[in-house]
Amino acid sequence: MYAAYFGLKENPFKLTPEPRYLFLSEQHRDALNYLIYGIKEKKGFVLISGGIGTGKTTICRTLLNLLDPYPSVETALIFNTAISDVELLESVVAEFGIEVPKETGTKKSYIDALNGFLLKNFAAGKNAVLMIDEAQNLSHGVLEQIRMLSNLETEREKLLQIILIGQPELKATLSLPALRQLNERITVRYDLKPLSADDVVAYIHHRLCVAGGPGKIQFAKGAYRQVFDFSEGIPRRINALCDRALLIAYAKNISRIDRRVIRHAARDIGSGYLQKTISSERKLWLRLTT
Repeated sequence: MYAAYFGLKENPFKLTPEPRYLFLSEQHRDALNYLIYGIKEKKGFVLISGGIGTGKTTICRTLLNLLDPYPSVETALIFNTAISDVELLESVVAEFGIEVPKETGTKKSYIDALNGFLLKNFAAGKNAVLMIDEAQNLSHGVLEQIRMLSNLETEREKLLQIILIGQPELKATLSLPALRQLNERITVRYDLKPLSADDVVAYIHHRLCVAGGPGKIQFAKGAYRQVFDFSEGIPRRINALCDRALLIAYAKNISRIDRRVIRHAARDIGSGYLQKTISSERKLWLRLTT
């Protein structure tokens, strides 16, 4: 809506996880490198965790894009995790393009078909990667089934590399005694944290540049700090706040984003969205918007 006014090609702060907008902060670069390392070294299990909106799904889709040109890697992505163990197996074989007649769709038939596919894949010198996003929603039974999939291996190495991506409660779930065997098999882990104040400045510049800017947009120094304070460094919140700020600036026919515009944007969005996890000591919402 406002892109043309600011001289941009598109909206720079969309909430959709587009890989080309991925801002490689030091920790996001590390997370991506951990994923690549786990796959190349065939570690079996990799865990990427982080709070809501920290960029986990964007990293996941970026990894898929990086792997896509390589015919030596077969990938499968599961993002609907409110499923049973049989539905998980059905989804996995479907994502890998394995045909299993529905009338014979039992756990054994799915596992046998997957094992046959993986053995042929291995014989052809290929790797197979299964990515499961929103893994915190998986039931204990499904997580146990995922552990069993890791038993598909040769005498020397794993046939399937499994990447679990989820919110912090996934780590708590995996630490339960019932899932100890799975937890102990995860040898590569990375926990994404919110961006620092300096990273927020670089993040905003990066998004504007990818969208063809910065164009006429000017962020005041104090505005960056307020974006950091309100968003707590969480990329999804930064996007929501900056998107609203640019809309306000467009409506007011201005191009400079200052502290007042950010406060206005924060009030429009509301404390329920921006400050759900704010610490009791800071009370930023009450202090900065009243």
